[in-house]
Amino acid sequence: MSFTYVMELLGGLALFLYGMQMMSTGLEDATGNRMKVILEKLTANRFVGVLVGALITAIIQSSSATTVMVVGFVNSGMMTLNQAIWIIMGANIGTTITGQLIALDVGVFAPLIAFLGVAAILFLKKEKAKYVGQIMAGLGVLFIGMDMMGAAMKPLADSESFVSILTKFESPLLGILAGAVFTALIQSSSASVGILQTLAGSGIIGLKSAAYVLFGQNIGTCITAFLASVGTSRNAKRTTLIHIMFNVFGTVVFTILCQVTPIIVMLEGWTPGNTPAQIANLHTMFNLVTTLLLLPVGTYLGKMAGAILRDKPGTDEAEGMCIKYLPEIKHINTEKLGVSAICMEGIKKELMRMMDMARGNVSEAFDAVTEKNKEKYASVEQREEYVDYLNKEISKYITSAVSYVTTQTGSQIFNSLFSVTSNVERISDHAINIAGYSNRLADKNIIFSDKANGELMEMKHICMQLFDTLLEEPADIVAWNREIARMEQQIDDMTVQFRDNMYERIQSGKCSDEGSILFSEMLTDFERIGDHALNIANEALSCYT
Repeated sequence: MSFTYVMELLGGLALFLYGMQMMSTGLEDATGNRMKVILEKLTANRFVGVLVGALITAIIQSSSATTVMVVGFVNSGMMTLNQAIWIIMGANIGTTITGQLIALDVGVFAPLIAFLGVAAILFLKKEKAKYVGQIMAGLGVLFIGMDMMGAAMKPLADSESFVSILTKFESPLLGILAGAVFTALIQSSSASVGILQTLAGSGIIGLKSAAYVLFGQNIGTCITAFLASVGTSRNAKRTTLIHIMFNVFGTVVFTILCQVTPIIVMLEGWTPGNTPAQIANLHTMFNLVTTLLLLPVGTYLGKMAGAILRDKPGTDEAEGMCIKYLPEIKHINTEKLGVSAICMEGIKKELMRMMDMARGNVSEAFDAVTEKNKEKYASVEQREEYVDYLNKEISKYITSAVSYVTTQTGSQIFNSLFSVTSNVERISDHAINIAGYSNRLADKNIIFSDKANGELMEMKHICMQLFDTLLEEPADIVAWNREIARMEQQIDDMTVQFRDNMYERIQSGKCSDEGSILFSEMLTDFERIGDHALNIANEALSCYT
């Protein structure tokens, strides 16, 4: 095989893999920000979950990309392990579409598909149309690359030594091993199966030898998800294990079938003389039959994975300050589908945790003042340090993650999340201000009237209502935002009313000068808490509109 043919082969493989990446990115841009909602609605039922996995994979032509996405979603808590099982099964079915398209010789239309896709990207103004164009362009580039590989491999048909090596793949163990290793190296079963079909189309390999290579390719594709699971949660690792178990089970079943039944002869009879179609049909049959066999017992796969990968004792309780929900950027395959959705979900969960701490600070701050309790001030101060730590870590994470967002909408959402963390931190700052007044009250023996203490409890009550609303999952984001705005206005009205009441107490001699100054400062902090809460609600609303 000459140097020219080697270069054509490598160039074709590069175009094939790049085309897959373009399609993955197009789908990510089109749906990445709404991926959580889509998956939550569609994966509750196992049959629908399988269909979703198959459709996503059919669009992006890569089960590896879908599985990596699922591992990331499980790691971030966006998806349960059981939901992931159905998506993985569907992904294995969806990946067979590439082989069927190759068998149908769709590649002859590849230049036209690529042209239409590029035209949509360059000339259409709507973002969604551009994303569809990116998917189409990727599909066209993929098949152009496949044609290049086919042309480069034709000379191999005349190489007796190469053909003799391939005939050894009729041995199940050698064939499975060769398919698994090759697929693991290029990290794409679609590409490796396409190359196998290209070899078959050139008359270099027959179905009998190709069958075991094909089974091994299904195992080899698991390497991408395995690498993506490094450094992830236990459930994310279990997701990868389920993917491996699925394909190993299918390989064992079909290896036995090939040995004891005339399945190879039957497939050859369906499309005589068309080995690429025979390989595509076997690939589809492999994944369909394996899915049908495992679908009724899919939840047991999750239990088996849990039994193999048990929870490590002591991993749930972290000492000191820590990040719980943010997947490390270095452990995310930033070129795969769902990256922005995974990062956004982790940030939102960490923000909710941070907001819950700020809520605790506000509540305890008012108690510290009414009780003149220095221990509660110390508790608020300690929690405030944790809030500051989370603000710094979340802000750094957003700065790193936003560089992987490819859409304007995604960038706006990350900007909003950045603003939210700043506002939550400012709420906690005002809480520490309020708690700090307790020390001055105690040191100077300043006593508030029962009326003033009652107003402080009213402030605490409305703040707790405000936080409860902020922390809930809104069914209607517009109505939720409107309710936050109503409470913020109520806080403004209370601030005005309580300040007027304070002036009346000063005039009647029921409030000391120092007491009135402290109470006035608390009212300012109280009013600012409402302002920052409304800022958070408005940023959340902007993410959905």
